[in-house]
Amino acid sequence: MNKPASAATFERNEPTYDDDGYGWAMRQATLLRARQTNALDWDNIAEEIESMGRREYNATESALRIVLLHLLKWEHQPMLRTRSWSSSIREHLRRFDRLLAANPGLKSSLDEIVAEAYRQARYEAAQETGFLPETFPETPPSWERIRAPFEL
Repeated sequence: MNKPASAATFERNEPTYDDDGYGWAMRQATLLRARQTNALDWDNIAEEIESMGRREYNATESALRIVLLHLLKWEHQPMLRTRSWSSSIREHLRRFDRLLAANPGLKSSLDEIVAEAYRQARYEAAQETGFLPETFPETPPSWERIRAPFEL
């Protein structure tokens, strides 16, 4: 009778997903490289792979959120513009571009990423400026509008 990998791992006193994430990950990598598929903890491996994808999604959305936040403040507080804002926008645009280049699979989620990043940026801009949320457009700016003043 085959036991689930987690039970077999526990019996051999090897690291488990819940008790030693690092040890578990290194053991799973060793098993994968050795093609020992019977001993793999398939469910937790799948969970970790999904988690890795979510981290890339979140990092991409975060970079774009910061761009959009600064851009909203840039447009609505022209007297407070600084080189630091401009530098931050450029840096986060580069970060966004690098993340997207490294994760082309995210391109299919780009509309969702933009919508969520803008929703959060609009809220944060209202919090940081003291302006009402209605001050800021409900829809995100076009890519041309985002990039035009800050060509890389």
